[in-house]
Amino acid sequence: MTISRPAPRTPTLAAHVTDLSKIYGHGDTQVVALDKVNVGFGQSQFTAIMGPSGSGKSTLMHCVAGLDSFSSGSVRVGDVELGSLTDRQLTKLRRDRIGFIFQAFNLLPTLTALENITLPMDIAGRAPDKAWLDSVIGMVGLSGRLGHRPAQLSGGQQQRVAVARALASGPDIVFGDEPTGNLDSRAGAEVLGFLRDSVRELGQTVVMVTHDPVAASYADRVIFLADGRIVDEMYEPTADGVLDLMKSFEAPRIRTS
Repeated sequence: MTISRPAPRTPTLAAHVTDLSKIYGHGDTQVVALDKVNVGFGQSQFTAIMGPSGSGKSTLMHCVAGLDSFSSGSVRVGDVELGSLTDRQLTKLRRDRIGFIFQAFNLLPTLTALENITLPMDIAGRAPDKAWLDSVIGMVGLSGRLGHRPAQLSGGQQQRVAVARALASGPDIVFGDEPTGNLDSRAGAEVLGFLRDSVRELGQTVVMVTHDPVAASYADRVIFLADGRIVDEMYEPTADGVLDLMKSFEAPRIRTS
């Protein structure tokens, strides 16, 4: 395996998968989306997941985040084995311990920015930690916009609200699925900067799926998938280094992500 620089000391893992497989269909229609994947995601680390279309990158994230089931293997978030949870327990884990950021901002139009940020905790009947919430809101630069509704905010500002919502409960891990896909380059860079700062300043753990080498360069580490397997990784990535490595991959044989 080619690694751009020596790997840092192994951190405590926020999530870990062992021999993870995801298979769709049977017989002639069977598609192996993930093929015995082994990978860990370190606490207070920003990891990007990349790969060609159909490589399994989104499937991997969805399985680790508890959004999709898996065929075999193990997925652990902290000390919790996801495969042993009931649907109700899995819903509670996603609500209490995992944050999500997607391309679509998924904000409720009738709520203010602050109400959107605290909505998951309100639903759970939990009061936010004011000091942590203030830190998150300050970090993403929303202090003067908390009373605005989504229609009164730009796309970049709406995604800032989505980032703050994902971070507000202090989750064990935040997953981003192409979080800058609907933003222009300037707004995208701001959101990526906030995610990076949440790791460096707040100790958050972030895992992001992206196809963009520039976005991946904000991460501490990039893992690369092809045909449902991890084929390489890179620490302290640069956009040019990621792009060069991506060019070396052959076209995938499956179409699942």
